[in-house]
Amino acid sequence: MKVLHVYRTYFPDSQGGGQEAIRQICLSTQALGVENTVFTLSPNPSPKIIQRPEATVVRCRSWAAPASCDLGSLDAMTTFRTLVKQADVVHYLFPWPFADLLHELAPTKPSVLTYVSDVVRQKWLNAAYAPLMWRTLKGMNAIISNAPNYMQSSTILSDSFIRSKLRQIPLGKTENVDEIEPDQTILKHLNLDQGEPFILFVGVFRYYKGLHTLIDACQTTKGRVVVVGEGPEGARLKAKVAQLGLKNITFTGRVSDPEKMALIQACRALVLPSHLRSEAYGLVLVEASMCSKPMVTCDIGTGTSYINLHNQTGFVVSPESPIELAQAMNSLLADAKLAESFGHAARERYDMLFSGQAMGQGYLNVFNEAINSSVIHKR
Repeated sequence: MKVLHVYRTYFPDSQGGGQEAIRQICLSTQALGVENTVFTLSPNPSPKIIQRPEATVVRCRSWAAPASCDLGSLDAMTTFRTLVKQADVVHYLFPWPFADLLHELAPTKPSVLTYVSDVVRQKWLNAAYAPLMWRTLKGMNAIISNAPNYMQSSTILSDSFIRSKLRQIPLGKTENVDEIEPDQTILKHLNLDQGEPFILFVGVFRYYKGLHTLIDACQTTKGRVVVVGEGPEGARLKAKVAQLGLKNITFTGRVSDPEKMALIQACRALVLPSHLRSEAYGLVLVEASMCSKPMVTCDIGTGTSYINLHNQTGFVVSPESPIELAQAMNSLLADAKLAESFGHAARERYDMLFSGQAMGQGYLNVFNEAINSSVIHKR
């Protein structure tokens, strides 16, 4: 089976949850015999075709990205049509409005869509985009939601016509497929090699990540907080730390995968303080679960509260509440046995729901369902 995955950006141009989700879907289905291709846009698509372990990546130029919506040219449309003809199934990651246009102009093929997130911030875009969006959603053979609580809280996924197309497949992570040996040198570099318990954040510094709340919480956090990543909010966040004179928060910048794995394995707990629904899932929480680490997240009605269960695998607190966030982190910093108990439950949940094998089989089943469907929806 040949599957074409469609998303606005991909490795090596950018790193984030959406890109890692595609990579994991490709790796997990590849183990089941699927041949994967990723179509994406890039500001510098040279070379145009990249062979990666998980997939063949085909890139066309991104000429602009208003409201994080990368836009391609006629070349992107022509290349996409060619790739669709070669595929058995086309798999879109939503939202990306330019992909809706590509889908509209491409040959008819069995099509599946993973509904990553509602359009949250760009309300003006949502109003203009709605007619094309509904046309795309109603034309899919199946729509995949990665978390039941997001499925329930999304007004779009609650639509009666969409409901009949919904399939639930939790995003997961394929363990040891990359054979990554954790790079312990980063612990020494950050003076974390003496066994001091610390809280870890990993992610791109975006507006919805709640890092402003994490910084405020650090004023009463009785331990160290290590912040891994970079992004558009970076300068403002570092200025806030300097203004408050905080000494217990460390920014590492971007780290390698082996360094990230070493930090996750060494931390007391992972925190993801995202306060807006733009944080639809939080794949880094699956990585923490895989490493038997407890988590601290916020209750925003998305997949974060599906991966992390309150008082079972960690703590779920109110969004934008520095007091609650600090209390949760302090509880885990002070109680190693509690953290270990939560971490053990997180690993059990990973084995049951979030392993690469479970995700790969789920996606393969939906791809086969789309191919075998007796009626391919006409646009």
